Amino acid sequence: MEHDFISAFIVLLIVADPLGNVPVVLSLLKDVPRQRRLWVITRECAIATVMLLLFMLGGDALLKAMRLSQVALEIAGGVILFLIALGMAFPSMGVTVASAEPDGEPLLVPLAIPLLAGPSALATVVLLASRQPDRAWSWTAAIVLAMVVVWAVLASAQRLSRRLGPSGLVALERFMGLLLAAMAVEMLISGVRRVIAAAPHA
Repeated sequence: MEHDFISAFIVLLIVADPLGNVPVVLSLLKDVPRQRRLWVITRECAIATVMLLLFMLGGDALLKAMRLSQVALEIAGGVILFLIALGMAFPSMGVTVASAEPDGEPLLVPLAIPLLAGPSALATVVLLASRQPDRAWSWTAAIVLAMVVVWAVLASAQRLSRRLGPSGLVALERFMGLLLAAMAVEMLISGVRRVIAAAPHA
């Protein structure tokens, strides 16, 4: 499955799931002084961005070191994305990356990792970099833009929660889960096709 800037941006934005993380962020920051909340969100988004960029830059070397093929990563990434999509569309059936709430101000875990830069997001950027290394600038721009949007959503978490209400947030998250599921299935189909094409023919 070939990606361009727009599709990479959309996948990363859906995987980071800023709308779905609004209730989690509000819960994590409930004991943080109001004047520090924007700073905490900014810091955690910056950490997540750096982690994604590091994995993008070192993705090919990581694959070689672990002796993993691009096809294996594509299929595994599709499976992970599909499980995350199930969790978004059907919370009782899917996988959640949320962890126990920490005391005080969250640092690195669980907001930056794994809620924003989780396994699916990291696998996505590694896959992008390994499949199309000549488009590194496009992937960098997609990562940065996606995280800017994530930051804007999380910075407005209190207002969004009041305006949309619990049912509105759930509806949006499930719609995004549907989109992510379609993209995950496309990744799986692409990976299976490449395996079949590479298999020796009798």
